[in-house]
Amino acid sequence: MNIPEKMKAIVLTGHGGLDKLEWREDVPVPRPAAGEVLIRVGASAVNNTDINTRTGWYSKAVRGDTGSAAADGYDGASDADGGWSGALSFPRIQGADCCGEIIAVGEGVDSARMGERVLVRPMYCPLGAEPDALVTFGSERNGGFAEYTTVGEENALRINSPLTDAELASFPCAFSTAEGMIQRAGLRAERVLITGASGGVGSAAVQLAKRRGAHVTASTSAAKMEALKDLGADVVLDRDETLPTDAFDVVLDLVGGPRWPELLDGLVCHGRYVTSGAIAGPIVELDLRTLYLKDLTFVGSTRQDPRVFTDLVSYIEAGEIRPVVADTYPLRELRTAQTAFLEKSHIGKIGVTIAD
Repeated sequence: MNIPEKMKAIVLTGHGGLDKLEWREDVPVPRPAAGEVLIRVGASAVNNTDINTRTGWYSKAVRGDTGSAAADGYDGASDADGGWSGALSFPRIQGADCCGEIIAVGEGVDSARMGERVLVRPMYCPLGAEPDALVTFGSERNGGFAEYTTVGEENALRINSPLTDAELASFPCAFSTAEGMIQRAGLRAERVLITGASGGVGSAAVQLAKRRGAHVTASTSAAKMEALKDLGADVVLDRDETLPTDAFDVVLDLVGGPRWPELLDGLVCHGRYVTSGAIAGPIVELDLRTLYLKDLTFVGSTRQDPRVFTDLVSYIEAGEIRPVVADTYPLRELRTAQTAFLEKSHIGKIGVTIAD
């Protein structure tokens, strides 16, 4: 295959507003190093982590919710810790989601992989690195907001599915985050509350929890209740109503914020609380008496066992979960796609198609 020298991409030039996302047509096409594959990207998607990284929300200097300055960036956000794992190198091609085709391989990779349709594992530990040396695709290395990208071959998983590239690209980041939370919680056929249930991770968690036989209560806005019932939620609560107490074995929380203590009140004794987000704000109030008198378990969920993503691919191929894509935008219109994402009027994911 004739691989061009230059490609089109959206490049993040620094922490800040939407103006930090620049459309370029002269970005060098990466070449696969030893053990890597070159992927022609078919589609990507918008994620909270892309926006939070752009704005510098992960900086300890930021104490507000994820939406309050998502268009313009956060004043006072520090470059030293603006990325989720610390300082970020710019310019950077974001895009944690990627569905595409392998078109070239690096040294040591079987050439038979050429032509494979793949999903990229969005979070992984590089081979031979320390367990904490975690890489997020589109953060610590360039991601899917470009025509071409590279990744270690072990993180490009072959996928056999009739779904479109945009539909498949809706799975990696959101569904692996949700599945990681569920596996960390050891969720069984139990009562689970999912906050922020209409977003990409939340709606994924609804499907994945139902797959395990759980009784799912989803918290969302009134306008999105019926859509979540269609995804399998057994009970849907308005996010503004008071939660029942001592009602859930597990809470999968993506919201945090000022109402966080209610989530702990909602857990039964020996309940498990798992978080992988703080949409409503990262600073919460904890009454330690609630923690120890109810014998609760708190779990933060970011790092994933490698089986999380391989399990996810198997669920997709078996048709056990389905994509939820609210809309798609061409890569050139990524700023518009992020603006639509921030309006929070959709269910599931906002897709990004790469070809013009």
